[in-house]
Amino acid sequence: MADTPRQTALRILTRCRKNGSWSEDAIHAELQKSALDTKDAALCARISMGVLQNTEYLDFYIDTFCTIPVQKLEPKVLDILRLSAYQILFLDKVPPFAAVDEGVKLCKRQANGKAAGLVNAVLRRIAERRENLPEIPGKGTPQYLAVRHSHPLWLVEECAAAHGYDFTEGFLSANNAQAPVFAHENPLRPGDGLTGIPTLLPDCIQLESAAGLAETEAFQQGRFYIQDMAARLAAMVGDAKPEMTVLDACAAPGGKSVASAIMMRNRGRIISCDIHQKKLRLIKENAKRLGILIIETREMDARKPDEDLRGIADLVIADVPCSGLGVIRRKPEIRRKQPEELDRLPGIQRDILSGLAPCVKPGGVLLYSTCTIRKGENEETVQTFLVKHPEFFPEPFGTPVTGPVNTGMVTLWPHIHGTDGFFICKLRKQHD
Repeated sequence: MADTPRQTALRILTRCRKNGSWSEDAIHAELQKSALDTKDAALCARISMGVLQNTEYLDFYIDTFCTIPVQKLEPKVLDILRLSAYQILFLDKVPPFAAVDEGVKLCKRQANGKAAGLVNAVLRRIAERRENLPEIPGKGTPQYLAVRHSHPLWLVEECAAAHGYDFTEGFLSANNAQAPVFAHENPLRPGDGLTGIPTLLPDCIQLESAAGLAETEAFQQGRFYIQDMAARLAAMVGDAKPEMTVLDACAAPGGKSVASAIMMRNRGRIISCDIHQKKLRLIKENAKRLGILIIETREMDARKPDEDLRGIADLVIADVPCSGLGVIRRKPEIRRKQPEELDRLPGIQRDILSGLAPCVKPGGVLLYSTCTIRKGENEETVQTFLVKHPEFFPEPFGTPVTGPVNTGMVTLWPHIHGTDGFFICKLRKQHD
């Protein structure tokens, strides 16, 4: 019998829970094995991502209506309760009774049949109270936001302290929304591309979904590439021009190298580096598909650039390793990171900037970017670098999305700019 969307979603959740798999990888792998049609595959992906985005919220109501505490439930039974409760509370096109019935069947077939009665009772109570759920306690506090939007309390408190309660709630809510897909036309491979919603960038459209894009003729012939607008804006700020030499020091998966090459009209030199050799293959494959001839790849630790790179680059792009808290809506598991494991990142970021500084020509640009919203990895890292490297200074810039940025640095937010959470800083090296 063919898999159902809910059976496949359960396997995805189990894979993420037991193996620590990235949601994107787990969804892709399980959908390839499932043979679901396009509509069912989309439902499966929606359920899987929805559960991972709203785990604490779902657990609050499961716990409210369950006679056994959530932490004592059998893990697979809890996964079934979560994916069923998500459908009841978030998916208008799935009738609540159908979600209850499917959840019970799933428990009998895939988990512990003895728990089917409990699953039935809990889901029925949630369905009955769907329009009148008990209030989450502590409204107006970080604790409330942490449960309502399923984010760790430390992140909520940090964001609220820096930006205020309402701003933080907007950010957290956006993190649980479906992430937009942006396609950028490739002028190096002209032809019919895609149709979508226009954006503030003339060659960029927003698509409804990424499903099936890789199989389209337009993609295979390199007429467009997929990249969030934030990353594209960072490349625009770098302002690469024909005949320049560009060093993309932490390049994988290569989006900024690609955008820079197109801005350079395929004339000049781009050295795309990464510390992991296997990631360089992806850059090469993407460049070939898009008809880009000026990208060369190199395995390198950006903290210790090769000697032959000293003083050669008109533009150095440092899109550094970071906490990734700006892309939670694409990778919901990032919110599970603990602050202790993030404390080492600013040190690595400062080492990368200091290592790359000698690679910038006098008068050239060092472009620093991250996909996080934490000041400790963004503004504070830059300020520490500038104290030790007074030969650099922030240079004002502007983009169609941000308008003028007189400080030379800006943070993009999903609930304000519609992009991933992202930090961009443009530093100019003084002439000798």
